Amino acid sequence: MEIKLDGKVVLVTGSTQGIGRAIAETLARSGAGGLLITGRDEVRGQAVAEELSHVGAPSIFVAADLSDAGAPGRLVRACLDRFGRIDGLVNAAGLTDRASLLEADLDDWDRLFAVNARAPFFLMQAAIAAMRQRGEGGAIVNIQSINAHCGTPELAVYSASKGALATITRSAANAHRFDRIRVNGINVGWTDTPAERIMQGDTLGHGPGWIDEASASQPFGCLFTAENVARLAVFLLSDAAGPMTGALIDQEQWVVGANR
Repeated sequence: MEIKLDGKVVLVTGSTQGIGRAIAETLARSGAGGLLITGRDEVRGQAVAEELSHVGAPSIFVAADLSDAGAPGRLVRACLDRFGRIDGLVNAAGLTDRASLLEADLDDWDRLFAVNARAPFFLMQAAIAAMRQRGEGGAIVNIQSINAHCGTPELAVYSASKGALATITRSAANAHRFDRIRVNGINVGWTDTPAERIMQGDTLGHGPGWIDEASASQPFGCLFTAENVARLAVFLLSDAAGPMTGALIDQEQWVVGANR
């Protein structure tokens, strides 16, 4: 089945690399009418926007650090200023810093919740307000984590922030279903991304061979790719997903609740 976006304008956070970039690229190939690319790296972001514009989806890059409380409002305003509307929002940006229950401090909590929960909340607030004013509905996809169900010990704060985002997703879906604004989330399993390679190989010191060992431990012999997640995200943004809203999809190789 070919998924088409039919000229829709979409704002994608964290779209200069990894899952966010894969989503933006898939949107561009699927007929998006405009894309707002955002991240912290100006050079990389401008290059991505230029590349996607050549693919056929007019794209702009707006630099933003989502730990800045004012960033969500500025991003949505920039999208409206450039394209005149916003049809879709993807909250793909996120921090994966490690902090366990006994080791976490207030800075860990504030940093992770600012980017992983607060920023998506206020991006949704601004985007939904614009969608309601236009009166033609819209779609939002939040990139969450399988760890929202119960994270490993070193991911205590990260998991809590993703659990908060899962609740926010369903609350927004419930509140705005009669506005025809669909809000869904993907609880992503272990995915091979540039950020994860740095985290595992360098930050955690597992070295360059970690990816082979990690892949061998998975039921299907591999980690998810950013493209796997992107295809599901774009389906949820498209009309092909029908009226589905409030869904939290576990994109995982393990069955949640089963005895592993």
